[in-house]
Amino acid sequence: MELKIFRDALPAAGADCTVKAELPLETEILISDYLPPVFKLVKCFAKPVVLQKQLQPGKLTLEGYLRCIVYYQGEEDAGLCQTEQKLPFNKVLELPEFTFTAWTAQVEGQTEYLNCRSVTPRRVEVRGAFGLVASVYTQVKTEVITALSDGGIEQRLTTLEGVRRTAVLDKLVTVEGELAFPSLPAAILDLAGTVSVHDLKVLNAKAVAKGTLSVLCAWRAEGDNTLQSQSVELPFNQVLDVEGLSEDCRCLCVAEPVGFTVTQGEGDAPSALSATVMLRLRAWRPYQLQCVADAFSTQYETDPVPQTVPTESLLCALNETTTLTGSGPLPDAGAKILACFASIGPAQLLWQGRSWALTARVVVTAFGENSLAELESYEKTLELALPLPTDAPEEAVLYPECWLSTENLQCRCTGGALDVSVTVRVEGAVLRRSVSSCVGNLALGEKLAPADPEISLRIYYAQAGEELFAIAKHYHVSPGQMLAANDLAEGTTTIDKARRLLVPGV
Repeated sequence: MELKIFRDALPAAGADCTVKAELPLETEILISDYLPPVFKLVKCFAKPVVLQKQLQPGKLTLEGYLRCIVYYQGEEDAGLCQTEQKLPFNKVLELPEFTFTAWTAQVEGQTEYLNCRSVTPRRVEVRGAFGLVASVYTQVKTEVITALSDGGIEQRLTTLEGVRRTAVLDKLVTVEGELAFPSLPAAILDLAGTVSVHDLKVLNAKAVAKGTLSVLCAWRAEGDNTLQSQSVELPFNQVLDVEGLSEDCRCLCVAEPVGFTVTQGEGDAPSALSATVMLRLRAWRPYQLQCVADAFSTQYETDPVPQTVPTESLLCALNETTTLTGSGPLPDAGAKILACFASIGPAQLLWQGRSWALTARVVVTAFGENSLAELESYEKTLELALPLPTDAPEEAVLYPECWLSTENLQCRCTGGALDVSVTVRVEGAVLRRSVSSCVGNLALGEKLAPADPEISLRIYYAQAGEELFAIAKHYHVSPGQMLAANDLAEGTTTIDKARRLLVPGV
């Protein structure tokens, strides 16, 4: 007799790997004529902006640029000044070869070292390296057996649940507006911003993201070394075309500003502000699929071939803020804090105590004027540990797909100590990988020997917790017959307490 096997495909969790690479930084920055010459270098920063990611067998290609920002004290009481240079890069990361039908890559990193020196008052040399950490997660189409029939087959079904990754979209968009200054700025020292996406509507093959970009500008007026700040909020409405997106998808959209441009207006007209924002859309479609977890025949010998099926599920979404504080002594108790910045290192999930937490290192850099009227930089490192809103056990396999940003940062000098308060927003999702066992293949063997006619009754002493299907499989009898012969309730799968069972048909 021929056995009928029915199959279907599901998006199983595929290969995953994390690789590290180094981006070298070696450049000369020429100070523009409209900026004051360099009297003293204060601090250098480097930040990568990844514009394109491409996964091919055995390699991950990253394209983007490094933002190299230099803060310095200008000559002739010019105060704090800033200059910036963008350094394009194209980095190929070697990976193990694996097949995939969907993928995502989370790229983070932190500065390994950065040295800068003033060669002349108009030329600065910068040498350093930035460490990249790229985590790649894939899904692969996998066939499973969903049903068996004929040949006296008995089967135990299980339901596999997970998510199919339907959208991984990173798109640069431009947000424009105006920035009004009360007086003509001599220098713009920093432009930073935060983006909140407060409405996301999903249609077939389209997503509409509405949000607000909050921009904060630090600047200095002509003839005044005091830093001033100017803020503006710019609304935006962006339509994203995403093939395969539908209303039953679970989506998130996170935005990050990656660049700003200010153009001075004519006369009393406000300055034109243009911001480049990276919109990151992620979408997953939930699925449920029944497959055969175990099977045997009441008529033939069978030897099921096991199959391990890894699945991926959306454990929880994150849109949380947490405030970190710290304090440390300053070398100069009389220092006056002028400005501060924060950088956030790679995020990872760690088991802490009795729960999972998202952790990252936050480094706050403060610029201050010491008692000799010279500018200095001070650093304070804070540790972020945000508990996850889930009760996943310690042995669970989790990975984050999150983005961290600074919402509020305050630094002040109190009693010779630097007091720091920073509010960090965490947006994204945490996914979980699980493994289920199924029947990968099954064939009918020799026909079973007929029951011994001299045995009229067989009794099995079952223990609490034993599976009824396993007992039936051992004796090659139908689980339904076991239920009827022992007056067990329909749907019973596990023996609740030790008892004697009659094995029918033997």
